Amino acid sequence: MKVAVIGAGGMGRIHAEAYRDHPRAELVGVADAREEEAAALAAAVGTRAYASLEALMQAEDPDVVDICLPTFLHREYALRAAAFGKHVVCEKPIAGSLQDAEDMIEACGKAGVRLFVGHVLRFFPEYAAARDTVLDGSLGRIATVRTERLSVAPRGAGGWYADAAKSGGVLLDLMIHDFDWLRWTFGEVERVYARSLAAARSDVPDHAFVSLRFRDGTIGYACGSWTYPDGFATRLEIAGTGGILAHDSDDSATNRHSLRAAEADRPSVQVPRSPLFRSPYEEELDHFIRCLETGGEPLVTAEDAWHALRIGLAARRSAMTGEAIALPKEGGFR
Repeated sequence: MKVAVIGAGGMGRIHAEAYRDHPRAELVGVADAREEEAAALAAAVGTRAYASLEALMQAEDPDVVDICLPTFLHREYALRAAAFGKHVVCEKPIAGSLQDAEDMIEACGKAGVRLFVGHVLRFFPEYAAARDTVLDGSLGRIATVRTERLSVAPRGAGGWYADAAKSGGVLLDLMIHDFDWLRWTFGEVERVYARSLAAARSDVPDHAFVSLRFRDGTIGYACGSWTYPDGFATRLEIAGTGGILAHDSDDSATNRHSLRAAEADRPSVQVPRSPLFRSPYEEELDHFIRCLETGGEPLVTAEDAWHALRIGLAARRSAMTGEAIALPKEGGFR
C-alpha cells in the first residue's frame, strides 16, 4: 500500500514513522509547503520530500493520502485527495465545522474512496478495556464517568493552535478524543454544559470543563487543559452500582516531574505515551490499512468523527453563551 503523508509537523512525524516501520505499507513521500520541514522529515524516515500535494501525486501516485495538517486545512486537502481518487486518512478532528465534515464524507463517497479519521483513543488498550468492562456489566448500572486530558499548550506553524477559528481550541483539538470515546462507550449525548477559560480570556492557554448527560441517564464530566507546565496526563473514572474503574496515566511513570521545558526542546504537540512495544498510533494506522485490504468496516467511521465534532461544537457554543445545549435526538449525519 503506497502512502503519502501531507504535513511535516508533530503528527506528520508520528504517522510517517509508523508507515516507515509497517510491513505492508510503503511511505512514498512527505509533502509540506514548508520545504525545509518536509526535507528533514523525509530524510528521517527514508523517503522523498515534496512542496505540494500535486507534485507528490504526479511523482509517486500513492494509494493513500494521510492528512496531518492543521484542522482548518482538512476539508481542502481531503477533497483534493478524493479528486485524485485516493483513499484518505485524516487526523482528528475531522474538520472545524459540521458542514466541512459532511463535504469531506460526501466527496469521498462520490469518488469511491475510503475516509478514515484518527480518533486514536479507541486504540489505547486501557480505554478499550474500560469500555469492555462497562459493556460486560461488571460495573453494574453506570451512574457517572469522569475524564481528564491535560497538556502543555501545543505549538504549531504560525501559532494556529492558539487561534480558535483555526483549531477549535481545547474543546475540539484535545477533548474531542474523550467525546468520541464517551459516545462510543455510553451512547448518544442528550445535553452538554461547558465552561472555558478561553471564552473569557483569549490571551491565555485554555482550560475547559464539560458536563454531559447521556440519553441513558449517565452523567459525564470531562476536563481538558492546555495549562500544564510540561508533559501530558490522562485520567478516567467510571462509577457504577457494581464498583468503580479508575485509570491514571501517571501510574505508569516511575519518575514524575513537572519542570517547564525549554521552548527549543518541546515538541509542537504533546501526545500520550504508551509502554507498549507497538504504539496505539501504529495499531490505528495498521487497522486502517487492513480495512483497505479487506474492505472491512473501521473501528471508528467518518460518521463517528462527525458525531464527536457535533459534541465538541455544542460544548464550544455552551462555553461562549453560558447556556446548556441540547443535541436533538433526530440530529445525525444526513
